[in-house]
Amino acid sequence: MLSTTPDCDRLHQRAAVLKALAHPTRLWLVEQLQQQERCVCELMEEVDADISTVSKHLAVLKQVGLVTVRRQGKQRYYRLTTPCLMSMFHCIERVLDHRSPLTKQEEAS
Repeated sequence: MLSTTPDCDRLHQRAAVLKALAHPTRLWLVEQLQQQERCVCELMEEVDADISTVSKHLAVLKQVGLVTVRRQGKQRYYRLTTPCLMSMFHCIERVLDHRSPLTKQEEAS
């Protein structure tokens, strides 16, 4: 078990951010918000989910500090606070591209 040091606290914080990203819909939302600020209503139409579902996913991302929200009238607009996150996505893509064919076959079965 990890000790209760400041480094341990930081590791738990990192794990919380990664856990928030550990859902395909939230990964898609982050990619969309990287391009520009978006209204929940726009995102909901593109992901083919109801407003409650999209809002819950966005709340998870907001809770760990990945997105911010601003209100304009009745609408809520979300924005990615950490565009550097896309570098991590590119790194993950490289990992996926360089996996051995055997690993890919094992995952498919």
